[in-house]
Amino acid sequence: MEAMTRRDVMVAMMAMAAVAGVAEGQNSMPQTPATALLPKGGEFPTDASRVFRFSDLPVTPNANGGWGRAVIHGTLPTGEFVECHETMLPSGKMPHPPHKHPNTELVLIREGKVEYSIAGVAQAPAGPGDVIFTASNVMHGMTNVGDKPALYFVVSVGKQG
Repeated sequence: MEAMTRRDVMVAMMAMAAVAGVAEGQNSMPQTPATALLPKGGEFPTDASRVFRFSDLPVTPNANGGWGRAVIHGTLPTGEFVECHETMLPSGKMPHPPHKHPNTELVLIREGKVEYSIAGVAQAPAGPGDVIFTASNVMHGMTNVGDKPALYFVVSVGKQG
């Protein structure tokens, strides 16, 4: 597996900053499928800056044959809820059925090719370096349409009620 490049890290940081601005005024954040990836207790400390070492993030198998790595899950001191995880999605699979939620999401594609749908309408496939933006309460779904596993990070932000 390749290490994240400085470009990957910068894209993730810009994405989080953008989502935090969009998330202003959103209501409570429901639990997500990524909650299953969390350590016992369910929250990571969000009041101190830190580096999350990829090699230290536990891998949790998913029912679709893929896996996930939880990075962060909790409420920031500024009031926004933030959740970030990496997913490996096998070829031909979906992470879960199409759904919608009040939080805003960014999906940062590292490897592979995925088809993203908005309200049931498939978009052109997204690949490495592409960023998918999901607005609050919009029905959306994703399928790995490539011939190899897709790797991507999800950054989810919402305002707690």
